[in-house]
Amino acid sequence: MTQTIAPRVRTLVLLVLAVAGALLAGAAPASAHAALTGSDPAQGAVVDTAPSQVSLTFSEPIAVGDDSVRVLDPKGERVDKGDPANPSGTTYSVRLVSGLPDGTYTVAYQVVSADSHPVAGAFTFSIGAPSETTVSVSAQGSDDGLVGWLYGFGRYVSYAGFVVLAGGAAFVLACWAPGARVRAVQRLVVSGWLALTAATLGLLMLRGSYTTSGKVGDVFDLELLGDVLQTKTGAALVSRLLLLAAAALFIAVLFGAYARTADAVEPDRDAEDDGGGDDGGPDKRDLTFGLALGGTVVAAGLAASWAMSEHASQGLQAGVAMPVDVVHLLAVAAWLGGLTALLVALYRAPVETPVGRDAVRRFSRLAFGSVVTLAVTGVYQSWRQLGSWSAFTDTRYGQLLLVKIALVAVMVAVAFLSRRWTQRLADARVSEAAEEAERTEATERVEEAVRAEEAERAEEAERAEEAERVKATVRAKEAVRAEATERAEEEKQPAGTAPAEASGTSEVPGASMAVEPPKASDASDAEKAEAGQDSVRAAQLARQRAAAEAARQKRLRDADPNRFGLRRSVLAEAGVAVVLLAVTTVLTQTEPGRTEQDARAATAASSSASATGQGSGAVSLTMPFDTGGKSGKGVVSIDLDPAQAGDNALHVYVEGPDGTPVDVPEVKIALTLAAQNIGPLPVAPDHVTTGHWSASRVQIPMAGDWKVEVTVRTSDIDQVTVSKNAQIG
Repeated sequence: MTQTIAPRVRTLVLLVLAVAGALLAGAAPASAHAALTGSDPAQGAVVDTAPSQVSLTFSEPIAVGDDSVRVLDPKGERVDKGDPANPSGTTYSVRLVSGLPDGTYTVAYQVVSADSHPVAGAFTFSIGAPSETTVSVSAQGSDDGLVGWLYGFGRYVSYAGFVVLAGGAAFVLACWAPGARVRAVQRLVVSGWLALTAATLGLLMLRGSYTTSGKVGDVFDLELLGDVLQTKTGAALVSRLLLLAAAALFIAVLFGAYARTADAVEPDRDAEDDGGGDDGGPDKRDLTFGLALGGTVVAAGLAASWAMSEHASQGLQAGVAMPVDVVHLLAVAAWLGGLTALLVALYRAPVETPVGRDAVRRFSRLAFGSVVTLAVTGVYQSWRQLGSWSAFTDTRYGQLLLVKIALVAVMVAVAFLSRRWTQRLADARVSEAAEEAERTEATERVEEAVRAEEAERAEEAERAEEAERVKATVRAKEAVRAEATERAEEEKQPAGTAPAEASGTSEVPGASMAVEPPKASDASDAEKAEAGQDSVRAAQLARQRAAAEAARQKRLRDADPNRFGLRRSVLAEAGVAVVLLAVTTVLTQTEPGRTEQDARAATAASSSASATGQGSGAVSLTMPFDTGGKSGKGVVSIDLDPAQAGDNALHVYVEGPDGTPVDVPEVKIALTLAAQNIGPLPVAPDHVTTGHWSASRVQIPMAGDWKVEVTVRTSDIDQVTVSKNAQIG
């Protein structure tokens, strides 16, 4: 039976690993979770005058560096200056040098989204009219290539390690206490810890290159590693390593002190028993409770290291989504990790420590609770990440989610079959127990009859021996009487015959001396030697019988059709679980459906605007000023986006004569539509950084030719008002 099962196991493992590898191989191109939802100027737009800055709006907050946003002229030369700024919300801008000539400009960005994934892209806009450009906008992102693939594989291994570590330990504590003594289960849990630790260290080393250049050589750049440690993702990975140190202590106690208190064989109980097989004293119950509490805290902390740095930490209801994600991960570990431990127990548990039907039943109840938890938390997460029913079919995230749901449904169906096999195994054990009792009783009766017969034979032998001893005594007495009679007769004979008679009778003692029996000590030594040889043969025979009995029990266990059916169904569940875990890993690296749809809508709106010749709809005005006082000269720039009726975002930049940003005591804006006698409408922008002010939700009631007035005050008494007209709408 074992020779038949092994090839199937190897084939299934190779199959699921191949599917997992294929899924992981296709994961990298869709790893970004923040999406570019707007820009000023817009993608493909043609503006009349050179803008003073380029603004990018993303679907969620991002992390930017010195070279995160670059603007290149038609010759490939950089025309941006200064570091990117974050004037408001999820909008990020970079200043441009003044006096840009007409032509096509390329904006390239490479940033890190708030949920830890790199985002890279590029687009073009034109000043005056489009022109030829030497810049390619199809550059490879840092998450493509070997580093991106290794990072994705490391994420899969870390998920798998967590599932095996947490789920295997939960299976031992909650379902099968004797499993703490089984070497195969111990190796499984320790392998999960090693996999998670190694993957976490690998992700920490790869992180710097993954979010920047994507080069293999930068993996060992200590400066990049230092930068990673300052980020939210780096802190999460370091926290995970610290928690893994606590997990190592937990494993040592679980397979040390706890294993010594666990019974080698756990007796099956009634179905109403909900315990984990802990019938020990108070010390064992306290140890079990302590391990359960400590293990739950460590597992929740490990799960939180993902929840606090990925999808759940951004977007809608982040404060609710993070604990929900922790519960979701714990339920996944309890189900899939416990299933893996059960599979190992069914195939690798020794004969003296078999996994009982009650252990399988307890895991069945644990798995059912985990599936219910997964369903509830999964519905919430799906609503949060998709936002609409159409996203199930229109986005890659929704399509992968449908695949995941289908795999979960398959696993639940196979689990139902496993539950039926478990029940059949229980019924078969009841009948086997009755038959075994009958066989035992019959054997005892036969043995009792044999013992009675042997006792009767021994008694007959003793009686025969006693009779022989009596006969020997009688013969000895008769011989003594005969000798006495002979001596009496000799005394009556004549003296002359005495020597001859005496010499004849003197031979009798010599004859008797010749047949003297052996000594008692020699006989006892021979008996002891023979007894020693018998004991050695008996010990060898006992060992042979024990080995033969163990082999027989294993053959009977493997030949049990109910246990064989349970093994096959659990193996099928585990195979689906491997693929399910791969799909989940790809899902966490995929842009959420809600974000993808928003990005599509923004791109469509931008394309529509470009097609109708409206450009981005944004207005950029540049006005020199001179207040007449010391340091009173400069240039003030106004950006109004989208320059339409309704809400608008307004940015004000003040530069000195040399083009460097400068601060002034006060800047005020007023908007007037003279044709409709509207205004002036005052706007008080907030100071953002040196030379930069902004105001959001600036209300422009209607379209028209609006006059934009800017009042700049450079001292207590020196100020000037400059103005320009701008077409709104």
